[in-house]
Amino acid sequence: MVGSIQDDRQDVTQLMNVLHSHYGFDFRNYAPSSAGRRVKHYMETHKFKGDLTELAKMLLSDEGTFAQFVQEFTVNVTEMFRDPLFFLSLRENILPKLATYPMLKFWVAGCSTGEEVYSLAIMLKEEGLLDRSIIYATDLNPQVVHNAKKGIFSLDQMRTYTANYMASGGKNAFSDYYIAKYGAALFDQSLQKHMVFSTHNLVTDGSFNEFQLIMCRNVLIYFNNTLQNRVINLFYESLCNFGFLALGSRESLLFSDHRLDFVDADRKQKIFKRKR
Repeated sequence: MVGSIQDDRQDVTQLMNVLHSHYGFDFRNYAPSSAGRRVKHYMETHKFKGDLTELAKMLLSDEGTFAQFVQEFTVNVTEMFRDPLFFLSLRENILPKLATYPMLKFWVAGCSTGEEVYSLAIMLKEEGLLDRSIIYATDLNPQVVHNAKKGIFSLDQMRTYTANYMASGGKNAFSDYYIAKYGAALFDQSLQKHMVFSTHNLVTDGSFNEFQLIMCRNVLIYFNNTLQNRVINLFYESLCNFGFLALGSRESLLFSDHRLDFVDADRKQKIFKRKR
């Protein structure tokens, strides 16, 4: 393998194959351009001067280094109430329909550092649904799952998050939900009582419950069509009849085998409803 990642995708593909064979982590169906950028970023961040062959040798010989690679390779940038109009639609159009269920189960797949999980919990609390809800939050990356459990975010982000919250139909002062301390925002611990955090690999793991709503936003864009289809099938199997699936703004069901098994609940905000 040579060091030119963008010019030679076969090198990145070979690296992914080697890591899967040795560790069982399956990144083989990540979109080649996305995988290449992430590998390149890892090498630049750690000032790694060798080529991909040498990187592979290092990752195979040191499990600690590989764990660090997985953490950085799988982190997705997010924020609380990201895309406020999506959360506004969720609040106004979807949650009233879910309110008829005696118990509610939500799955935030690819939860990253937890911003969307806490956003959903706050919204459920304001709509009077949190006490009968469980939010399952999963990610491939064990370190971000560990961090998400803490409910601690940078205080510097609160201005942006507050604006997002208000634009999404927030009903209170956003600062009511956290305590500011030492440059960090510690979110209300009562929200965490309704959260279950765990690692889960969308590529290799199966369904583990039946949900009224699954949120997996801005994750599928990193997968190729084969893997996207596999994950959509997982979500279909994990939804109850007439359950809802929320994807990211650049994601769709267009090429999924299950595209005819869903109807648009909000086409613009990429919220779909399973037919039955």
